[in-house]
Amino acid sequence: MAVPEDAPAVAGLHADSWQRHYRGAYADAFLDGEPDGFLTGRWTERLAAASPRARTIVAEYDGGLVGLAHVELDADPTWGALVDNLHVRSPLKRQGIGTRLLALTAQAVLDSAPSSGLYLWVLEQNSAAQQFYGTRGGTCVERSTVPPPGGDPSRLNGSPACFRYAWRDLTALSPARPLVDNNGRP
Repeated sequence: MAVPEDAPAVAGLHADSWQRHYRGAYADAFLDGEPDGFLTGRWTERLAAASPRARTIVAEYDGGLVGLAHVELDADPTWGALVDNLHVRSPLKRQGIGTRLLALTAQAVLDSAPSSGLYLWVLEQNSAAQQFYGTRGGTCVERSTVPPPGGDPSRLNGSPACFRYAWRDLTALSPARPLVDNNGRP
């Protein structure tokens, strides 16, 4: 679980992910100049508050943060818990880190509310993420417009779209079965 001291590293990973995958949907001026400061403040506040209705799970390798997942429990009466963030450091994608983070997130939700579903929003332009979630049993159930970061419409390019992916049965995601790396090691 993340601790308040992780806020700068979490914000840095989050900003890097936005810069890589949100270009075109988010304004270049925002992505090139503001995300680190905006996200550092957001993560500092989020991790300092330590809400009992939220979990932030981090993945580390060689002492550095390489992935994170943040879930808001009971976020929606229909869809359940919201995966508000799931990011993996770019050079380490396709190593099982995202799958493991999603599994640990599902387990955290199951531990808190066994009948809850799980959902997240993914940008329409982020086809790699859509494929990742679909391969892990997520179903695209809705299309909507992207809300502007911090409520500031100048941070968006027009009205980009996003999709809601949802899971009704979290047991398929939970880490009950051993996860192995590409070399067959747990």
